[in-house]
This record gives sequence, structure tokens and C-alpha cells, in this order.
Amino acid sequence: MKKLSKNLILFLLLFLMLMLPAPSAEERDASKKKVVNFAFISLYSPRIMYEKYQPLMDYLSENTPYRFELKLGWDYKDIINYLKNGSADIALLGAATYLEAKKEFDVMPILASLDSDRMPTYRSAIVTRKDNNDIISLSDLKGKTFAFASRRSTSGYLVPLYYLYKAGVRLEDFSGYCNQDYHDAVAKEVMKGRCRVGAMLHSVALRYSKDLRIIFISDPIPGLPIVVRGNTSPEFVKSIKKAFLALSPDNPAHQKILQAWDEEMNYGFTEVNDTHFNPIREMVNYLREMGVKVIP
Repeated sequence: MKKLSKNLILFLLLFLMLMLPAPSAEERDASKKKVVNFAFISLYSPRIMYEKYQPLMDYLSENTPYRFELKLGWDYKDIINYLKNGSADIALLGAATYLEAKKEFDVMPILASLDSDRMPTYRSAIVTRKDNNDIISLSDLKGKTFAFASRRSTSGYLVPLYYLYKAGVRLEDFSGYCNQDYHDAVAKEVMKGRCRVGAMLHSVALRYSKDLRIIFISDPIPGLPIVVRGNTSPEFVKSIKKAFLALSPDNPAHQKILQAWDEEMNYGFTEVNDTHFNPIREMVNYLREMGVKVIP
């Protein structure tokens, strides 16, 4: 009886396997592609990161000779380490994170995202809740509580800090300040009233415009770079550039693709090199002259 049961189970398993649809030619071809791990700095919570960047992985897998897999980390430093130790082949970094990686190993920027003016830049914003009527400008921030993004964030820490010091507002002038892991976490800190003011990506500030009021927007800063290690094969870099640069927001079909990605990528991409990030180097040098410890 026991033997009969085993044979019956095996028969049922075999029957179910035969009933499964055979993989399509497209699926068989995809399985043969080399897997590429694409790492992204943790701009948002993991769920939002997946929603915004998995469609990008699908696009690259369909339009290059590789199969791309999304690789996330707990913080910005994780992504640098992934790229450094080879567990990621390509990464999206912030400008400051790129400069930090550049100090540790050979890494090169190949592309940067464009803004609505078709420039390889984006902006940082400082916000408060709409009912905080005593906060109008940067000069009103002394004595307030402030939420920054990660200390490795360009738009959520380094850039706003630069403009605060330029306006005569120092860290010690706040009644308290903190760093959050993600930009959307900063927005929630301000909306819930745990901090009176916060700094984040301008696009995130706009996303929460129902509850938050922007009190400051930075000048354009170098756009988010896509980087690879210095020893990456030219064929791989060429393939990546071709896939990204083929997209034009003026093309309705391409626009539909881009709109499914992060807001910072809605307008396409352009090639960049190391000199593109010199404005961030200047901000770092200024803050260090002011006695502020910043990364890189």
C-alpha cells in the first residue's frame, strides 16, 4: 500500500510537470543571458525602490545582451561596497557617494539622468509642514528641529547643509537634528511633526506637496550618476549607454517607459565624466573649511 502511494505521488508529479506550459523561446533566450547586478542607493524605502526600479531592470534585460537583477542595500555605504567587491556590476549613486567611492577604488561615471530642462542636474529642497506659519525662509530655522536624509546623501544632507551654512545657519543653531535612512522617511518625520523642517530630493517634496510646503530649492546640482568599475569591459559600457541613450522623452512610446521609472529618470540620460561633479567637490571643501565633517 505504501509503495502504491509513492507510485501514485510520482505519477501525479510527473503529470503536473507535463501539464506546465513549455518555456517560450524568449524565456529560454533570457535564461542564457549573463546576469548583471544593478545596485541603487537607498533613496526610498525598499518597497518604493522595487516599484520604481524593477521596470528599469526589465527594460535593460529586454534591450541589452544581459539579464539585469535589482540589488538593494540597507544604506548608501552598502552600494559602494557591492560595487567595490564585485557583487554589483553597475550602480546608481548620488554625486557625493560617487566621490566617496572614487576615493576607495577605480570607478567611473558613464551616464547621468536629465531634468525637465534636459540638463544632467536635479535639485534639493527644504520643507516644512503647511501649518508651520512661523517658518518662511532659511533665516527662520534657528531653534527648530531638522530632519536630514542619510549623511551620505547629496540632496538630503550635503547640499542643504551647504546652503544653510551660506545663509548663516549652523548645525548647532538647531534645537535638534537627525538623519533618516530614506527621503520619504524625512517627509514623514516632518508631516508627523517630529521635526519642524526637513531636507530631501525636490521630486520627493513635490510628491508630498499636499502636506508640505517648500521653503527653499537649491540651484541645479549634478544629476544622479550611473557608474561602473574602471576595469569594466568597453562592450558592456557601450551596451548600457546604447540602451539608456536610445530613450527620448519626446517620443510617446519612450515617454511611457520613462514615466514608469523614478521621477529623477523621467527625462532621459546623457553621458558624463568625472568633471561633472566638481561643484560637489567645491561644496565639500567649503563645508570642511567651516569645520563641518562631511562624507566624502
